[in-house]
Amino acid sequence: MLFLYIDPGTGSMLFTILIGLLGAGVYSLHMLLVKIRFVVSGGKKVAVNKNKIPFVIFSDNKRYWNIFEPICREMDRREQNIVYMTASPDDPVLKCPYTHTKGQFIGEGNKAFAKLNFLNAGIVLSTTPGLDVYQWKRSKEVDYYVHIPHAASDITMYRMFGIDHYNAVLLSGEYQEKQIRDLEKLRDLPEKELELTGIPYMDEMKKRLTEAGPVPEHPTTVLLAPSWGPEAILTKYGEKMIQPLLDTGFHVIIRPHPQSFISEQALTDKLMKQFPESEQLEWNRDNDNFEVLRRSDIMISDFSGVIFDYTLIYDKPVIYTDAQIDVGLYDAWWLKEPLWTSKILPEIGCQLKEENVGSLKALIEECLNDNRYSEGRDRARKEAWAYEGEGAGKAVDYLLAKQKELMTSEAEK
Repeated sequence: MLFLYIDPGTGSMLFTILIGLLGAGVYSLHMLLVKIRFVVSGGKKVAVNKNKIPFVIFSDNKRYWNIFEPICREMDRREQNIVYMTASPDDPVLKCPYTHTKGQFIGEGNKAFAKLNFLNAGIVLSTTPGLDVYQWKRSKEVDYYVHIPHAASDITMYRMFGIDHYNAVLLSGEYQEKQIRDLEKLRDLPEKELELTGIPYMDEMKKRLTEAGPVPEHPTTVLLAPSWGPEAILTKYGEKMIQPLLDTGFHVIIRPHPQSFISEQALTDKLMKQFPESEQLEWNRDNDNFEVLRRSDIMISDFSGVIFDYTLIYDKPVIYTDAQIDVGLYDAWWLKEPLWTSKILPEIGCQLKEENVGSLKALIEECLNDNRYSEGRDRARKEAWAYEGEGAGKAVDYLLAKQKELMTSEAEK
């Protein structure tokens, strides 16, 4: 029965073709019905889109609830209805308390995209890249697609063409505008609407940190929070990192990336057995990273996005590795300029190299006590986090203004 096998790549392509054909057929049928209704009505104007949903949020994973929750709350405060479509059956939105937010599980994987590809909506807000590139196609019945980033870092670190087909992008920092405009010129794309709004989830984390109050007195605490994969700290250094870290005498918290416990289980099991928990060492697997970020004094990480949460919100120094990331798959490959991340990292912390792993104590003390890193954090915050504390309000202002503009344009037509 081997002749019946279809590899994943071909299956994805066939799915895309099928959705395209179905979409064209449905749209053609819809337009035919509109014309028939127009003729039957004697040429009078007919309401053709009475079932259009004003605002839709799409999230491909429950972990993005923190991105959208502040926006949902602000929309609820203004009594604006949202349909929040999620591809996670246990997404927190399905139990959210907001009167004007309706959570809706639309299936996982291709099932979710199949529904989105025939969506009838005014504005769709999403943090998912790849619109009109992979299985997720632009619906002919959606007026406007808006992208919101889920990190305050380079907008070019999506897989190639990740945001090309959105109508608009909400930016967290002004430097992202140049990255997008440069890509548009290189690819001969029409200019997207770019709106500087800040980043709502970071506003929420800062507010939570302020409300939590000062951290109780504690020994100097180092948080090791790596990403996962061949270039991540645990894979690259492992015990060569953990033992010198314990030799510093500082309190140590190791928080592997959740995916490490799945994709690198043999490695995590080995290290946890080799370095069991003690008064000095914790292995942290909390769903919420707030407390470990709050009670640690310095972080060691690699290319994990948590670096910027830690730096910008908690105002603490970092030690980072020089991860050799191949940008060949990403939008960054098209641009000659180095990543904003690679330029700002030396200003907010020290770089960890093979030759200085044995000098971790001195490296940690330098980061904790050198004022230039504090100044670097201030600069990074200024460049990457616009309208601090106002992100949700700015985003909703934009969405409502855009809705009004689209409705005016439709009325004029």
